[in-house]
Amino acid sequence: MNYIILDNELTVWAVAIGVALTVSLALFIIKRVLVKRLGAYAAHTETYLDDLAIKVLSATHPLFIVLIGLFAGAHWLTLPPKLATLLSHLTVAVLLLQVARWADAGLHAWLRRYRAKRSAEDVASATSTAAIGFLARTFLWLVILLMILDNFGVNITTLVASLGIGGIAVALALQNILGDLFSSLSIVLDKPFVVGDFVSVGDVSGTVEYVGLKTTRIRGLGGEQVVFSNSDLLQSRIHNFKRMETRRIVFSIGVVYEISREQLRAIPGMLRAAVEAQANVRFDRAHFKAYGASSLDFEIVYTVLSPDYGVYMDIQQAINELLFERFEDAGIGFAYPTQTIHLANPEIAVRRAPSR
Repeated sequence: MNYIILDNELTVWAVAIGVALTVSLALFIIKRVLVKRLGAYAAHTETYLDDLAIKVLSATHPLFIVLIGLFAGAHWLTLPPKLATLLSHLTVAVLLLQVARWADAGLHAWLRRYRAKRSAEDVASATSTAAIGFLARTFLWLVILLMILDNFGVNITTLVASLGIGGIAVALALQNILGDLFSSLSIVLDKPFVVGDFVSVGDVSGTVEYVGLKTTRIRGLGGEQVVFSNSDLLQSRIHNFKRMETRRIVFSIGVVYEISREQLRAIPGMLRAAVEAQANVRFDRAHFKAYGASSLDFEIVYTVLSPDYGVYMDIQQAINELLFERFEDAGIGFAYPTQTIHLANPEIAVRRAPSR
């Protein structure tokens, strides 16, 4: 004698329950085997993708596996239309939630590794990447929630429109804060500078101490801390001296007019020899540039093959000392601001000079 329960015979229920248990057990075994095999494989590799795959698979919720098994077993049963529709909607909702859980776990693991990797050279990136993670995960769960509501037949058009209008209102009210926030994300992603870089912004030069969600702080040369909003900072011209590879140096000297033609022609060669005598230097040019008000002006250009400012100053000092010696030996005098008055008739000027 066959018993009928909810329009299905006991044998059909037995088959459905067996299928549900078999599918659930098989999914549990597959998950465990995959995690174990990937763990053994990841122990012998240096790539991060296999570790990320383990974290994502480990985020599979047991309720998701059980519901998939129940959904598979329910296909053997004759269910009322409303119950079948509800079960289908529940399965899709749980599937969407599981997808969100996988994505959330993968995003969280990647951001955590990124922060650990960057923390040694860019401490402030932890704050900004935390903000990026929060925004990305909020957006992910919001989209999943809207998809679940749409799956259950809820008209989300009005809700999306309301969220859009509300978002515009919030953006207008917080445009300065949001501008600084997105500028912070731009600094983290584009990396025009990092903490520890020596930069110049307008008339401020100093070392970057902190990059936050709203402000960036620079320790000035005078010891003071200068605070920039991130938006204002990115709208300015930033000179990052830490990323210099070489320094192009241009300097001028002036000699007196009272030198001979031979001495004038010998000076460019003396300038070149003084520069080329230094290490870590590439000579560019040395020219008689102009007739100054009280000097004959020469311009020298060379490149220091090091970004270090101290190295540049040592080289320039050595060049100046060598030029002083060479000019002294050659009888060439350095010019300084003077004025010479030439009188048309000195004797008349002396007679007209008042007696003391």
